[in-house]
Amino acid sequence: MTKLEDVKALKYMSNTIRQDIIRMLVESKSGHPAGSLGLADVFTALYFNVMKHDPKKPHWEDRDRLVLSNGHVCPVLYASLANAGYFPKEQLTTLRKLGSPLQGHPHKGALPGIENSSGPLGQGISMAVGMAIVGKREGRKWRVFTVTGDGEHNEGQVWEALLLAYKYKLNNLIVIVDRNSIQIDGTTEDVLPLDPFADKYRAFGWNVIEVDGNDMGAILGAFGSVPANERPTVIIADTVPGKGVSFMEGKYGWHGKSPNKEEGDKAIKKLEAARAALEAGK
Repeated sequence: MTKLEDVKALKYMSNTIRQDIIRMLVESKSGHPAGSLGLADVFTALYFNVMKHDPKKPHWEDRDRLVLSNGHVCPVLYASLANAGYFPKEQLTTLRKLGSPLQGHPHKGALPGIENSSGPLGQGISMAVGMAIVGKREGRKWRVFTVTGDGEHNEGQVWEALLLAYKYKLNNLIVIVDRNSIQIDGTTEDVLPLDPFADKYRAFGWNVIEVDGNDMGAILGAFGSVPANERPTVIIADTVPGKGVSFMEGKYGWHGKSPNKEEGDKAIKKLEAARAALEAGK
């Protein structure tokens, strides 16, 4: 893995990943831009700074595992894996095409670096808990990271998994919640209110870290401040859906609507302008 220590380099990578996401979705004419763009900073931090992994040895026993629960945001996962060197970037444009390994939800075994099949929401934390139990039982040093959406917490299975993780003292498990406050039918607080969200996790015995999920320095600080105790940790990442593309930001209508060619070109121009500003030190 190429580890990027410099925050500016990580921001540059997250911009690259956002541009890849837009190009993938324009080409596929379907997919989920809002959550994918909002999570680009978190995924950049994970794959290029935080996680222990090796693209040349995707089945390395001592690697950290990433479980993607909200599988519809797979464009950000695919773009992160490709930029990390797991497979050629040219494959990204085959997203959702017949016969492509880059389907609308990840499938374990289809691509190197995919740790779980996902689609049905609310199941990822349960999968991650199972992996973490195995890691603890076998005395392994690797950790399990799982990315989940806030809307998934409408599912009762999530809360059962949280109880089990606390029971088995899974301090090798880190859950990252994409707290973007939207889901396909509206805002999370309109559909089924989650607040006081962090307090619910605390009541289940978890370490809770809240962070601006689009501030790279803050994200790195959050991962670096995970307590060394016998509890699982949740990082609640407050993200902006559609981050980086102003006409998408904060709008739940872009949850599952792909941009057309004109919208895609407009989005790329905005992202290229942001990159130029970053290079200029602004």
